[in-house]
Amino acid sequence: MDNYDVIVIGSGAGLIVAQRAVFEGLKVALIEHGPLGGTCLNTGCIPSKMLIYPADIVRAVEDGSRLGIKAHVDSIDFGFIMKRMRDLIETERGEMEKAIEEEEQLRWYRSTGVFVDDHVIRVGDDEITAPWIVIAAGARSLVPPVAGLSEAGYLDNVSVFSLEKPPESLIILGGGYIACEFGHFFSAMGSDVAIVGRNPRLLKSEDHEISDMALRALSRHMRIHTNMEAIRVDLEDGKKVVTAIDRSRGETVSFEGDEILLAAGRRPNTDMLQPEKSGVEIDRAGWVRVNEHLETTAPGIWALGDITGKHMFRHTANYEASIVAHNLISAAKGGNKKATVDYHAVPHAVFTYPQIAGVGMTEEQARAAGYDILVGRAHYRQTAMGYARDEEGMAKAIVDARSGRILGFHVIGSSAPELVQQVTYLMNAENQDVTPMARSQVIHPAISEVVARAFGNLHDS
Repeated sequence: MDNYDVIVIGSGAGLIVAQRAVFEGLKVALIEHGPLGGTCLNTGCIPSKMLIYPADIVRAVEDGSRLGIKAHVDSIDFGFIMKRMRDLIETERGEMEKAIEEEEQLRWYRSTGVFVDDHVIRVGDDEITAPWIVIAAGARSLVPPVAGLSEAGYLDNVSVFSLEKPPESLIILGGGYIACEFGHFFSAMGSDVAIVGRNPRLLKSEDHEISDMALRALSRHMRIHTNMEAIRVDLEDGKKVVTAIDRSRGETVSFEGDEILLAAGRRPNTDMLQPEKSGVEIDRAGWVRVNEHLETTAPGIWALGDITGKHMFRHTANYEASIVAHNLISAAKGGNKKATVDYHAVPHAVFTYPQIAGVGMTEEQARAAGYDILVGRAHYRQTAMGYARDEEGMAKAIVDARSGRILGFHVIGSSAPELVQQVTYLMNAENQDVTPMARSQVIHPAISEVVARAFGNLHDS
């Protein structure tokens, strides 16, 4: 059995912990059975945005007619778009692999790790152990129990990046951000897209007003069906036919397409790891339970990222990795000062057309939590730049009426992620209120005026 100071399972955000441990002089084992870099680099954030940006350009060209610019897209080289994405990802991954292989204090095990005993992991033919272990093994696409789905075949967030040409018609099962982002991409590439979501609302985690606006905007380019329970998939004359129950009316409907893309949620990779054999508690769905220090129920074992089932964003996983690295190094050096996670201002973005972003609570969540709130709204066309662009869009602020503390902020429209990031900084300031904004000059004319206007329009709602 090989002994290490630290074992890190997963090379996405887990790599941050591994590198910090190496820097501190610890002997580290990195377990990664897939491509180095995790979901974000290989099948998530980075490759998907390299596809979505060309789709944004297509839609921007089409929108030019609203401003008197009559242009059209002559052709789309789908093969080039996909190859450019794959080439850049492979280059980045190759550079990471070279750097890791040259690090003497770190050994990369290119296989699946399975817990077999307390702090003991089997990797291929080897068994390794360490007093400190970090589980950052992520999640994978959830395959819903739909009859005939496996037999008919489907794409997921991994296989979709291997396509050489876009399907003429595409059924996307799911109504979350992955479904909407790929729906935007493929519809811009020329596919006839139908989103079939189980939830009554599109993008159910968004504020209800933002969700409603997103539904109207995205419906211009694809067919969106919510509150649909897919129950069966059949192959008919070379087409894939999804049968679903319209839960609002109790009727059975069908959708026909050349291909199906799964975007119906995620499931943790704990079934492959079996961490419970080392005393790590998981919940009924398989997500690893952690406390405010990201410690699992097993001493000396932490977990971070998607496998905890909390906030499945790479930026959150990076933040969590910094917390785990601090706590692990402190423990390794005999210290007892533990850093604590803070999720009160977790930003996120959906890269559709228009873009969507938010941070903190939605209006519904704030009310459910018992806050007495003020709500402020501002539309893009109420600003000079929004008027110049003739752009639909809205910013919405939620503030605690008693303390003035910012509870949440949500935007739909161009530059939504950048606008929300401004408020994220305020929510992490000492008082977490609107005072710095009230004292600040706002560039005119710039779309950022919509942020100040939203907070300037606060009222009982």
